[in-house]
Amino acid sequence: MKIACAFPHLYILLIQTLGFSFSLRNAQMDRTDDELDTCMSNKGGEKGGDKGGDRGKGGESAGVRGTPGLSLQLKAVMRIRSKYLRRGRSEQCPAPHALLRGRLPGPSSLGGSTSARPESPHRRRGRRRTKGVLFPSDGRKYLPKNKEQSRAKPFLFLFIIIVFMQVYNAIENLDDHMEKYDLEGLERTLHREVFGQQEALHSLMYHLRDYLSTYAHQRPLVLSLHGAHGVGKSHLGRLLVRHFRSVVGAELVVQYFSLHHCPLQDSPEFCASELAGRVKEVAAQAEEAELIPLILLDEVELLRPALLDGLRELLQLQRNELLNIVYIFLSTLGDGEVTSHVLQNGTVAGAARLLRNMLPRLHSLWAEPGVELIPLSLLERGHVVQCFLEEMTDEGFYPDPGYVERLAGELAYHRAGGKQYAKTGCKQVVAKVNLL
Repeated sequence: MKIACAFPHLYILLIQTLGFSFSLRNAQMDRTDDELDTCMSNKGGEKGGDKGGDRGKGGESAGVRGTPGLSLQLKAVMRIRSKYLRRGRSEQCPAPHALLRGRLPGPSSLGGSTSARPESPHRRRGRRRTKGVLFPSDGRKYLPKNKEQSRAKPFLFLFIIIVFMQVYNAIENLDDHMEKYDLEGLERTLHREVFGQQEALHSLMYHLRDYLSTYAHQRPLVLSLHGAHGVGKSHLGRLLVRHFRSVVGAELVVQYFSLHHCPLQDSPEFCASELAGRVKEVAAQAEEAELIPLILLDEVELLRPALLDGLRELLQLQRNELLNIVYIFLSTLGDGEVTSHVLQNGTVAGAARLLRNMLPRLHSLWAEPGVELIPLSLLERGHVVQCFLEEMTDEGFYPDPGYVERLAGELAYHRAGGKQYAKTGCKQVVAKVNLL
């Protein structure tokens, strides 16, 4: 009170300032309510800001009118403040929750000449945003362009392509080489002409395909076929010779009969040297033509030991032209073992092991590692009937089934396991058909 009495003008100015502050706060609250209603009614930021500014201006005017005698400094502060409020509202409408919390910008001091600009709502929104959960994207990941890659990868891909082309060319060459011999046609002919020897024919064609698929070999192919009389050995040999003569030429096929090419009055050593010379000559011609010749020997059981020794020496020679030859031996050696095995087991499978144990004791030729033994099975009664039908058709006779069955019944048979096996096979068929 003493200060008020000493300075009466200062006391009046303090009272006026307090009254202006209360009036300014009431005007701010009114303006906040108006701006909130404007923003929630979606009437546009600029119109809402102008309307709120007008209301605020009206509040300020009311405060000014309600407080007479304000100084010029206070009026200037009020004008500057209303100017910046209108500018902020024209840029963007404040958020409703900011207006409710009373966070509208205001003057830092009543006596200052400048005021702080309102804080941007984008910053407030950015601070309030919570960090979301990051999930891995489904897009394809690419390596950075500046990352160095191994220089060996292109060479590796090139090497793989070269190997693939080499393998492909090798397969194509194998197919082209096998087409020269027409093995598919040979197989069809054998299955049509030879009866009751399915397992033997399967083994024969397997070895021929495997050997004739390439030209360079480490040893010749030797196929030794063994079976009883009349099972079709000589007939099979004639079919093989006829086919190979048609595909490689008659000069590259040798068909050797023991008693015909080496009679008993001839020296076996002379026969052996003559046979070796013939084989070497054919092998040299086949080497020039890049083909594989066929050497077929029938009635091997009649060959004398000197001839067998000569054949073994030919097989052991390591000359290139002698390594690319197909030898086929036809023999009745071991027919007893094969017959007993078929009668006991009903099949010829497994008889090759018996021949492998028995034949080397006869001669060391069959002990050579490149010799493949193929046993021929006994012929059943149905196979003999097929032989009669074919022979009668070739001779021009009408194949009456009843008459054919009567002819087949005149032959002798082994009976085992409910089956009948012809003792002489189809050997007597030709003689019986000739008697008709």
